[in-house]
Parts: sequence; structure tokens; C-alpha cells
Amino acid sequence: MEKSGSLDAIDLALVHALQLDGRAAFNRIGEVLGVSEHTIARRYRRLRGEGLLRVVGVLDGTLYGHTSWAVRLVCTPDAAGPVAEALARRDDTVWVRLMSGGTEIVCGVHAAGEDGGELLLKKLPRTPRVVAMTAHAFLHMYAGWRSRVAVLSDDQAARLRHLPPQDAVPAAVSLGEQDRAVLRVLAQDGRAGYGELAAAGRCSQSTVRRRLDQLRAAGALRFDVEIPSRALGHRAEAWLWMKVRPSRLAEVGAALAAHPEVDVAAAITGPSNLMAGVTCRDTQDLYRYLTERVAPLEGVRELETSPVIRTVKRMGAVLP
Repeated sequence: MEKSGSLDAIDLALVHALQLDGRAAFNRIGEVLGVSEHTIARRYRRLRGEGLLRVVGVLDGTLYGHTSWAVRLVCTPDAAGPVAEALARRDDTVWVRLMSGGTEIVCGVHAAGEDGGELLLKKLPRTPRVVAMTAHAFLHMYAGWRSRVAVLSDDQAARLRHLPPQDAVPAAVSLGEQDRAVLRVLAQDGRAGYGELAAAGRCSQSTVRRRLDQLRAAGALRFDVEIPSRALGHRAEAWLWMKVRPSRLAEVGAALAAHPEVDVAAAITGPSNLMAGVTCRDTQDLYRYLTERVAPLEGVRELETSPVIRTVKRMGAVLP
């Protein structure tokens, strides 16, 4: 479903526009880009239909007393695929990736309190084919899920960047059943219409619109753009698990955050205290990155590199 090098200049401008405001109206995007609303809508439908673009609603779980976890599972070779698919269908998983030789899975989980690993243990299928599991709580984010598309001018970006309505009131940090029903839809399609959202929440469209404005104004809800790396010409993804001298942890994390190859970097609990997701053009580019950019960093004592074989779930979760 992923296609390499299939995005032209208008497609990339559309992606950048949606990064700035995932729910921006097509006529506003078209006006800023200098193309028709029809063209923007047609391009969006094509990219979404081909699996190259998706907008998803994502909650900041820390505002709701939840902890984000990176969970590593080791399976027998015949089990990794089915287990990864089962994890991807769960509401509490944010992303799921199949790693290394096809026996390791890494997934992101939102969990209440400090029970991320326990939560997975309770809900995973009872199978001896899951042979090991470790859970790492996110302690501090140095860089978080950045996109590689930035083609609009500063003026165009300013015109498209989402700003909450002036009368929007920051939302209370609590979610009701109505909110959860709406958010389940947004986790699958961040551009779902207000009619569909109102039907899911069993409320009026004006109520849904006001609640989304409140959540966005509070910084509790954002809209991310999913796009396969291969569509942008990147074919080598990997997770880095580092053991860094504690006195250098913040320094190394900040250095990684400044690298354009790094999508996400975070201090974590567990045997490794720093985790990073990186994307490079190819394996040679990844090799150069590891040897020329990471190796010179002071304080990195050990480095484990886990190549990503397949992204089963890229983004999107509803808090439990």
C-alpha cells in the first residue's frame, strides 16, 4: 500500500498544511496554496485512499493521569505477525512496529498510572509464543513525532496554523463517555465531519464543535498526520536503545532532538535510559548517521539498533 516517491509539490504542500491544522477546511488550504478547493479535496481523497495520508486525533495522556510506555515483546517467528496485528486493534496502543528479524514487536501504550506492562500481560492472548517482554515508561520527551514535510513559506504557514477561537475556554482535564465516543472516531479519522462526530457522541454538532475547541485550546487534543516514510523517499527506519551516563542524559537527548533524522527521542525507564526513533534514506545513510552523528556523543556507553521491518500501526489511540 505504501508508494515511494509518489508525492508531487501540491501533495507535499497539502501534507504540510494538515500538519499545521489537521482539520483545516479545504477551501482555506486551497486559497493559501493558490489552487482550487476541488483540487485539494481530490488530492486528499486520493492520498488517503492509497494509504499515503491520514489525519488522526491524539490526546495528551499526561493531562489525564496516564503514562506512556514503550513495550518490547519477543515472539517465536510464527507468532510475531499475528500478535502485532492483535495489538494494533487495541484502543490503548498508539503505534505498533515489527522489528529486527521478525521476532520482536515494539509498541506504544497509554495506561493509567504505572501499569503499562501489567496491562499488556493481562490482555495479551495466552500463548507461549510470547517469550519475553519489557516495559519502559516515558520520563521526558526531547523530540516528539516530528514530520519531515516543511515546504510552505513562513507566511503560508502562519495563515494555516491552527489557533483556538478567542472565546474558547480551556477544557477541564476529564473525559466523559460522550468525549470518549467522539475521540474513538477521531483516532481513526481526524477529519471526520461534525455530523458523524455528533452521531457518535449522541449530541448536537454545535456541542461537538465547542468541545473540540475546548480540548484543543487546553493542549489536550492535537491532530497528527500519518504518512509512510517510503512515500517521502526514506527506506531505513530503526529504534535506538541507548545506555547513557546519567550526568550526560539531558545533553545527549537534546543533541538527538536537533538531528533531522530523529523522529522521537525520550528518556525512559529500564536497562536503557534513552530511546530514539530514526528515519534515514537507506541503510548506508543509517550507518553514516550512527557512526558520524551518534558515536561522537559524549556519555553514550552502549547502543542497540533495532531495524523496523514493518509499521503495523502508525498513530492513534483512545485512552483507557
